[in-house]
Amino acid sequence: YTILSKVHSDRNVYPSAGVLFVHVLEREYFKGEFPPYPKPGEISNDPITFNTNLMGYPDRPGWLRYIQRTPYSDGVLYGSPTVENVGKPTIIEITAYNRRTFETARHNLIINIMSAEDFPLPYQAEFFIRNMNVEEMLASEVLGDFLGAVKNVWQPERLNAINITSALDRGGRVPLPINDMKEGVYVMVGADVPFSSCLREVENPQNQLRCSQEMEPVITCDKKFRTQFHIDWCKISLVDNTKQVSTFQEVIRGEGILPDGGEYKPPSDTLKSRDYYSDFLITLAVPSAVALVLFLILAYIMCCRREGVEKRNMQTPDIQLVHHSAIQKSTKELRDMSKNREIAWPLSTLPVFHPVTGEIVPPLHTDSYDNTSMPLMQTQQNLPHQTQIPQQQSAGQY
Repeated sequence: YTILSKVHSDRNVYPSAGVLFVHVLEREYFKGEFPPYPKPGEISNDPITFNTNLMGYPDRPGWLRYIQRTPYSDGVLYGSPTVENVGKPTIIEITAYNRRTFETARHNLIINIMSAEDFPLPYQAEFFIRNMNVEEMLASEVLGDFLGAVKNVWQPERLNAINITSALDRGGRVPLPINDMKEGVYVMVGADVPFSSCLREVENPQNQLRCSQEMEPVITCDKKFRTQFHIDWCKISLVDNTKQVSTFQEVIRGEGILPDGGEYKPPSDTLKSRDYYSDFLITLAVPSAVALVLFLILAYIMCCRREGVEKRNMQTPDIQLVHHSAIQKSTKELRDMSKNREIAWPLSTLPVFHPVTGEIVPPLHTDSYDNTSMPLMQTQQNLPHQTQIPQQQSAGQY
């Protein structure tokens, strides 16, 4: 395949700081840049994936996230711009990959962050929606329905979506692929009026106790969300920025404050020469000498101090040596005689069946050997080389 790369013109967007920014990377926008299918009139449905990064860097800014579930769905850039980036254009390089033809198409997205006059909104509430994924919540109609439900409960004059975060980015687990389970999403909204009594019900001691026991709290306005959004009221977070106390405190020197040591003076770059001969003697020469001495002592004990067989025989009485030699000769003679036995084993001790196959095993004797004339147990008269004992005769024969 021939891999081509085409560059689109730059596109400018103007989000506000502290307000949710959503930009959809539509596959239809890039399909015209890739060649159609070979058959004329066939609808093109190539798998397309996107790669986004800050120009000159391998990744996106910290406040910007990207998600695309499958190569056949649109990609979404979303996040909440910060005040630090106001007035600084952020250039995002977007590269589309056609997984069928291996072609690429690239264009730049210039994000010009504007300052919001009513930012920051002093009252902020973060909801956890259990039956939604982040890409489903980023859809304009779904997010509009959620903000409408919050507005009916809160009744503010100004209401903005500040940020949306997937539960997986908060340490949540991937749900099981059963019953169409969702991973969940956190949605933070801000308003210019204090929290309503319905939202304050979460802070009641009774509801706090129910949440500690992993039970659903009793919220009167939950039915306004339940038709489309399942809110986990135990995970709701209410932040009132009007009551935030400044944590800046003037540093007062006293106990626990280190004194000023003056200007730091690093060590010199030039290193002095050092003699390692003494270190060598301590670490190698001395242990080696001790090991050599121990080896010589052990060799002398094992090789030069052996008594030997001759000294043992000299210290043993002659009568004991004669007895020992006679026992050895008798043992050897008995073993030689046992090897020369020609008497067959009794038939009662021979195996009848093969231990593995179970077949009947023929006798181990040769065909010329007469088994019928051999009794099961040999008597003293049948044994060869047996000395005959004279029979006792009656007194009348003498």
